[in-house]
Amino acid sequence: IMLIVFTGNGKGKTTAALGQAARMVGRGKKALMIQFIKGPWKSGEDKVIIQKPESQPGFELRKRGLGFVGILGDSLPIEDHKKAAEMALREAEVEIQKNIWDLIVLDEINNAAHLNLVTADEVLRVIKKLPQEKFLILTGRDAPEVFIKAAHLVTEMKEIKHPFNDGVMAKIALEF
Repeated sequence: IMLIVFTGNGKGKTTAALGQAARMVGRGKKALMIQFIKGPWKSGEDKVIIQKPESQPGFELRKRGLGFVGILGDSLPIEDHKKAAEMALREAEVEIQKNIWDLIVLDEINNAAHLNLVTADEVLRVIKKLPQEKFLILTGRDAPEVFIKAAHLVTEMKEIKHPFNDGVMAKIALEF
């Protein structure tokens, strides 16, 4: 197994994971991305991958989150977010056991663990079941130290400057 962690407060974690998935599919492999936080917001990748899965038969994107937790107008009880994250982790475990995916991306799992929607120990228990010849990417801000220690490759996206800090909201097609 090769465990990769993309973390940090800068933009690009999910984008990097999508790039790795595209590279995998381009080599005839199969990749699955399960999103733990992102949910009802529609992004550009949704239109290409979810609405037209036949265009990328080797890649699946499954949105399992209920949206951003406690920010940007979120009014859902934390218990609802926790239940969604726990179900997504169980789904990841099932998919790992199927042994059909060459790459599995647990998108925003670092955030989910940081927000106590799932525990880091639960995540480690699940990912230890991944067969040796497979790849796993964990994305999101605030990666738990145990993820970083367990990983073979860790990249931190560092924010240097971002328009959001000047009150500019995310741009369609560039950021979602």
